Amino acid sequence: MSYWCQMYFQNGVTFTSMRVQWAFGMYCVVLMLIFVFVMLSVFLCCSGSHQFIYMNTDHNLERIWGTVPLLILVFLSWPSMGLLYVLSELETPLVTIKCIGHQWYWEYEYTEFGVVSYNSYMVPEDELKLGEPRLLTVDKSMVLPFSVWCRILTTSFDVVHSWTVPAFGVKSDAVPGRLSESSVKVEMPGVFWGQCSEICGALHSFMPIRVEVVSGELFYKWLWLLEEGSLEG
Repeated sequence: MSYWCQMYFQNGVTFTSMRVQWAFGMYCVVLMLIFVFVMLSVFLCCSGSHQFIYMNTDHNLERIWGTVPLLILVFLSWPSMGLLYVLSELETPLVTIKCIGHQWYWEYEYTEFGVVSYNSYMVPEDELKLGEPRLLTVDKSMVLPFSVWCRILTTSFDVVHSWTVPAFGVKSDAVPGRLSESSVKVEMPGVFWGQCSEICGALHSFMPIRVEVVSGELFYKWLWLLEEGSLEG
């Protein structure tokens, strides 16, 4: 979850999110070095020093200015291509969850264990308990097992939504009549939050996502209670 004055990403808990954050940090460092070098070069060229006069007519310098940016772009594109491959790669899942966007709440279906579904609504501010975050707390959370490949299917019942959990590195659009697919493998248990990141209507900011990642044993116990109808939240 993001906190007050947080300037960077949320801590990644999947290989994908860690890879995205690493690539972003590397790009920021490279771009900062390029900016400092260009500004220093411009300052020296415009300072009036006679030793830089030849730069106005030197053909070798033109070749360098054309070749170096090309090499930099190739260097930056290499990790990007690998990252795009990782993001599009779908592993064989053990658990499949279908996330259906409604105006304005989420519906979750665990289709591999029979048609087990429930709705997840945001808890109003006047009903929050001590320590529960505002605009993020829900009555029923989505539950996933950790260290297990899970397939997330997203679609919508009415308008376009977006199922987004930053710690997972997942932003999957929920489009009516279509299924979007993504895979996650959470490497640690915990509670993680997200929100719909598509402007879907007047109550767009009131359909949060809360994901509880637990052990496989607790996950199957929770699923059994859900099937029996004895689980309240």
